[in-house]
Amino acid sequence: MRVGAALLALSLALPLAGCGKAPWNDPYPAGEGLTNTLYASFSERPKHLDPVRSYSADEYAFLAQVYEPPLQYQLLLRPYQLAPLSATQVPVAHFIDAQGQALPDTAPAEQIAYSDYLIHVRPGVRFQPHPAFARDGSGAPRYHRLTASDLRGINRLADFPDTGTRELTAADFAHQIKRLAAPWLHSPIAGVMQEHILGFRELGERLAAADTLDPVARVQALREARLDGVEVVDPLTLRIRVIGKYPQFVYWLAMPFFAPMPWEAELFYAQPGMQERNIVLDWYPVGTGPFMLTENNPNLRMVLSRNPNFWGETFPTQGMPGDAAAGLLKDAGRPMPFVDRAIYSLEKEDIPRWNKFVQGYYDSSGISSDAFDQAVRIGGDGGPSLTDEMKSRGIALLTSVETSISYLGFNMLDPVVGGYTEQARLLRRAISIAVDYEEFVSIFANGRGLIAQGPLPPGISGYREGEGGINPYVYQWQDGRPVRRGIEEARALMAQAGYPGGRDAKTGRALSINYEAVATGPDDKSRLAWMRKQFDKLGIELVIRSTDYNRFQEKMQNGTGQVYMWGWNADYPDPENFLFLLYGPNSKAEHQGENASNYDNPEFNALFDRMKYMEDGPARQAVVDQMMAIARRDAPWLWGFYPKGFSLHHQWLFNANPNKMANNTLKYRRVDPVLRDRLRREWNPPILWPLWGLLGLGLVLVLPALWMVRRRERSTAL
Repeated sequence: MRVGAALLALSLALPLAGCGKAPWNDPYPAGEGLTNTLYASFSERPKHLDPVRSYSADEYAFLAQVYEPPLQYQLLLRPYQLAPLSATQVPVAHFIDAQGQALPDTAPAEQIAYSDYLIHVRPGVRFQPHPAFARDGSGAPRYHRLTASDLRGINRLADFPDTGTRELTAADFAHQIKRLAAPWLHSPIAGVMQEHILGFRELGERLAAADTLDPVARVQALREARLDGVEVVDPLTLRIRVIGKYPQFVYWLAMPFFAPMPWEAELFYAQPGMQERNIVLDWYPVGTGPFMLTENNPNLRMVLSRNPNFWGETFPTQGMPGDAAAGLLKDAGRPMPFVDRAIYSLEKEDIPRWNKFVQGYYDSSGISSDAFDQAVRIGGDGGPSLTDEMKSRGIALLTSVETSISYLGFNMLDPVVGGYTEQARLLRRAISIAVDYEEFVSIFANGRGLIAQGPLPPGISGYREGEGGINPYVYQWQDGRPVRRGIEEARALMAQAGYPGGRDAKTGRALSINYEAVATGPDDKSRLAWMRKQFDKLGIELVIRSTDYNRFQEKMQNGTGQVYMWGWNADYPDPENFLFLLYGPNSKAEHQGENASNYDNPEFNALFDRMKYMEDGPARQAVVDQMMAIARRDAPWLWGFYPKGFSLHHQWLFNANPNKMANNTLKYRRVDPVLRDRLRREWNPPILWPLWGLLGLGLVLVLPALWMVRRRERSTAL
């Protein structure tokens, strides 16, 4: 009878199970769904959270919400524009000659010895609460002379009972810039800054002597060190002196490398016993931003919480035409951030991450290849739209062109595909027409790409839309859009180049070209077969030379390849950051630069030298147009495509529009937790039929037994 009692209890419990407060599959604690929290995921643990070293997107997802460099990118305006952040305005360069005299803004670059940038620090900005700022009764730092006894029972930053804060000053920016030069901190941009900030190289050489000191002594050495090109004018003013004219320097001021670092925090973390407990700056950042990292468990989750000391930045009031009508300025002027917390859960696999998004447990999501067909439908015009399943849940799709390019390059040092003769140009032009990148994007990128007409992506100043922006050697403008020229035209160009039908007219031999490919897995086979087919249209035999990435880089540095595929992501939204990839003195084979095609056209080089010093405007656009015309004619690249980012977000998430240059966008996000909680319940009802089935099976098995037992009891009684 005890079995029967258990089945009865189960049958009574099942109806009550569906009346619980949260869905059975809710991965979060009960009641948390109604809090003002944003839910997201991450797939790779951040390696560095110290702004002196961090240089990857997975790290910036956390770091850029905590630290505030002087500048940022305006959220909505395009082309991308700088805006003040911890500074009160975008600094303008003041030019100085070799005698220290001021020069006019129109002075030629060769007369400019230095460019001074005056940074006015925003007053009233305070650092997040942190033990490094805690003071004792006498006003002395409480935790700057810790002993082994003081550290008993301390295992994480939150174990320190007292915290403090102070106001941001210009000295905090100066200290961080000096940290960039410290050899023991291994900043990835130290080499670049040596070329631009006055005295930076010399400071690095002097600090090399401090490399053997203990961590506390190193901090003291940094505080005492002098950097000629950085001057604290007053508590809220910093002057940075740059060698010569370098207009692109202001873009570096929008990167976390230049975020302020309080010396108190660095000294706090440098004390003996902290490294062993992993209480270090690389694990516990300290900044002035809208959020602070309150939980760092990269094997499970990361939590960003509202900084109670945040200075009260407001949502931008400017946007592009149509942004207001689209609701993108609905929060204009409101103080940020809008959410109290952001919880990032570790998800190493695409499918679990996707399932949790569909169930409503993540507020936004990218789209993996496995989930693409479930989420997106590509129309006959090539445009994406959501599937009915996504529409039924009110999910929104946002697409944006990345500030990057994927291209097919020709080695201009090669005697066959390189060179600047008309024959060589015609050969490269024929290949440019034959390789159907529209098909490539459709097959291998799920349609997530915009065909490139040159090296500059949309959003970068200098980019032209419409008919004026097409590559006329490969495309024609028809019915309001670019149309690729036909394969017969490409074959005619082959004949003009001396390769009719893909054979050398002089020797009769078939033209064979080597393709340097990074291919180490089975998924690469179809892509390489496709590429071979494109060259075969012209009768060219494409020889695939597959290797790993390290060997591929060696070939590029040695200039031994013929044709290759590579890409570039923008460091900052200036045409210089893309056009330098074709600048002769930046050749990879000869100068170890980033010009992997080793393109070296004197006319292009001279225009680049002019363009890089110019301010954005019609005059600079005219120079860029000339450079683009030369590059399209010479065809050192088959321009390829600009990747497109596809992202999805639920109807309860607002201000999710992407900005491909900004990395501090969490503060703009807003959620409606009540709507989210209601829809989660609707989408995740308890699935009870397996339990009812189990109950029915149990009854089928148990009731006959009970009947037999009951019958035997009656027989015994008789």
